[in-house]
Amino acid sequence: MLTSPQLSALQTIIPAERIHGDADTLERYGQDWTRYTKPQAAAVVFPLSIEEVQAVVRWANAHGVAIVPSGGRTGLSGGAVAAQGEVVLSFERMNRIDQFDPLARTVRCQAGVVTAALQAFAQEQGLLYPVDFASSGSSQIGGNIATNAGGIRVVRYGMTRDWIAGLTVVTGRGELLQCNLGLNKNNSGYDFRHLFIGSEGTLGLVVEATVRLCDPAPPSAVLLLAVPQLPDIMAVFHAFRSRLTLQAFEFFSDQALTHVLAAEQAQPPLAERQPFYVLLECELPPAADDALVLQAFEYCLEQGWVVDGVLAQSQQQARALWRLREGISAAITPRTPYKNDISVVISRLPDFVSRLQALLARDYPDFEVLWYGHIGDGNLHINVLKPESWALEDFRHACEAVNKQVFALVAEFAGSMSAEHGVGLLKRDYLGVTRSAADIALMRGVKAVFDPNNIMNPGKLLSREG
Repeated sequence: MLTSPQLSALQTIIPAERIHGDADTLERYGQDWTRYTKPQAAAVVFPLSIEEVQAVVRWANAHGVAIVPSGGRTGLSGGAVAAQGEVVLSFERMNRIDQFDPLARTVRCQAGVVTAALQAFAQEQGLLYPVDFASSGSSQIGGNIATNAGGIRVVRYGMTRDWIAGLTVVTGRGELLQCNLGLNKNNSGYDFRHLFIGSEGTLGLVVEATVRLCDPAPPSAVLLLAVPQLPDIMAVFHAFRSRLTLQAFEFFSDQALTHVLAAEQAQPPLAERQPFYVLLECELPPAADDALVLQAFEYCLEQGWVVDGVLAQSQQQARALWRLREGISAAITPRTPYKNDISVVISRLPDFVSRLQALLARDYPDFEVLWYGHIGDGNLHINVLKPESWALEDFRHACEAVNKQVFALVAEFAGSMSAEHGVGLLKRDYLGVTRSAADIALMRGVKAVFDPNNIMNPGKLLSREG
C-alpha cells in the first residue's frame, strides 16, 4: 500500500479515477502469464500521455517507489510481476496509432497499441507488420519492444528489434529520449534504441515507437507434416528451405497436440498420430502452383523423414492448421507449466536435442514434458506440466533443480537460456549461463546510468544486490 503522503502526491499527477487499488485490479495487473509469484502491487496507474509517464517516474524517484511497466502481460518469465509493493504503470490507455509515412513506410504508435491492431493498420495501408505470435491479439508493442519479442516468423523477418526505426523512452531518471528519430541512416554515435529494446523495462519505459512496415507477403502454402524422429526435423527444414522461401517453420510434439485437441474439441488432423509434427508456411513463387511444395514433401517422404502430411487447400484450412500450434500455450495454461525457452545455433540442434531428450527422460520421469517451438530459428520451448497432486512451490523447486543440468547443456552448446521471452524474474538467476561476469557487470553499470535509484522494474533481468 502507498502511504497517504505518497498517494496524495501521486494524485496531483494522475486523477484519482486512474489510480486503482482494489484487490481485483491489483491481482489482474500485478502478474503476467506466469503463476509462480503472488502479485503484491501497491497500486495500478493508467497514464494517458508521455508527460504523465514522466511525472510518475519523477514522483517514484522522489518517494522511493519502484515501478513495474505493464503491457498485455502475456510474458512467460515473470517480467511484468509486481511482487514487492511496486506501482504498476499500465500503458493500455496509451494506444494511439498516428503519423503514418507512406514514403518511409513507417508508422508511429504509442506503447499500448495491441500488436494485432498494428498489423491491421498496416494491412489497411496495403503493407505488412510481419512480427507475429500467438498472443498478438493481447500483447502490446511496448512489451514486444521491451522483450525483443520474436514469434512465428523470425526465420523470415527477424525479431522485433529489426522493425524499430525509432523510440521515445522515459529513463529511470525521468528524462525523455528520442532514439534514432526514425532514420534509416544515422551514424551519430551510440544508438540507445538498441539498449532499450530487450531491456525488459529495467532502464526506463518505452512510450512511443516508430515502426517499419514492408510489402505484404506473397501467396503461401501451409503444411502440417508428421515426423517420427525429432532429429529428422532439421533435415526437413533444409529440404524445404533449399527449394522455397520459408515464412515459418514450427514444430510440436504429439503430447502438445493432444492438449490442443482436447481444449478446442477438435479432431486429429492426420489419420495416424506420430511423435512430432512440423507446421511450415512457405512463399509460392510468382505464377507458381503447389508443385515445388509437393516436390519437397515427396522428397522428405522418400527419405523417411516424414510419414504423412496435409497441405491446406483454403485460408480456412490454413488457419485451422495454425491453431494446432498457436493454441498450445493456452491449452496447457490450466496445468501451470514450468517453461524453458532456449536456443542454440541451428546447425547444432540435432546433437543438442538428442542430449536434451536423454536428460529430460532421466530427470523428469514423473512429469509430462511437452516440446514445441520455432525450431527453424533454433528456438525450443520445453514445458513441464504440474501434476494436480503437487503443490506449486514443490513443483517449482523440482523443476529448478533440473534447470542446472538443462542450462549446463545450453552453456556447453554456447546457446541462450532465454531465446525470446526475456529473463524477467524466473530466469534471472540463470543469466550467467549465457552472459559472462564481465557482461553482467557492464549491464549493471548501464542500469546505474539510466536508473540510478533502481526504481525501474527492480529484481528483473538483474538481481537487486551487487
